[in-house]
Amino acid sequence: MKNTTGIAAAAATLAAAALLAASPAAAAGEGAGAKEKCYGVALKAKNDCAAGPGTSCAGTSTVDYQGNAWKLVPAGTCLQQGGTLEAHAGSAKPVPRRG
Repeated sequence: MKNTTGIAAAAATLAAAALLAASPAAAAGEGAGAKEKCYGVALKAKNDCAAGPGTSCAGTSTVDYQGNAWKLVPAGTCLQQGGTLEAHAGSAKPVPRRG
């Protein structure tokens, strides 16, 4: 009987961990240390990923502030840094927002 109880407890723990990992809060990155993709703030070759056609991923942006390349930043700070939450055309230097 003890062996069955141990297996059931392990299965319950595994199921709870799977539910936690799949929860909307975990997917959205809420909580301490949460990050968001911020487009247009990465320097040349310093992006985290998605640097447009002809590039593979991280470190492949070809100019500073490339609008379709993103950098992970603390959640809620992208717009303050002058970036955008969606890819955009161009590579204008971001203008940080105050307040």
